[in-house]
Amino acid sequence: MDEGCIDQPAGGRFEGREHLFPLRVYFEDTDLSGVVYHANYLRYMERARSDMLRVAGIDQRGHHEAGEGAYAIVDLAIRYRAPAKLDDALIVASRVIRASPASVVIHQTVRRGSLVLTEADVTAALVAPSGRPKRQPADWLAIYQRLIWQGTNS
Repeated sequence: MDEGCIDQPAGGRFEGREHLFPLRVYFEDTDLSGVVYHANYLRYMERARSDMLRVAGIDQRGHHEAGEGAYAIVDLAIRYRAPAKLDDALIVASRVIRASPASVVIHQTVRRGSLVLTEADVTAALVAPSGRPKRQPADWLAIYQRLIWQGTNS
């Protein structure tokens, strides 16, 4: 193991056009029944999307700090298929489905091995500090266009 990497958080990586983000289920993620609380899947997916954008070269933080705005989730469709439990090792897979001048649609799955536990289609729109929609930077849109998934979402 590379000793220099221990102070860096684990991150995801792209395999082709799919971003894979590993995580583990901790006690704080579970409810009284011992399974992951439903809202925590949204947290997992948010972490994975943020990591995907960072790895792809989209600087959300710099954009926000420059007063240019930030992404807001404007649509979300989620389906829960099976529960995750304490200490499970999970992968959040993210795929860009569509990109338009002001928004991006990302399909995400949370898996344990090959079993899909949860899947969602998430639409994020870029909004100005005023809260009004705005166009994404041209270089961001170009990145999304290169990442658009060519296969099916299964």
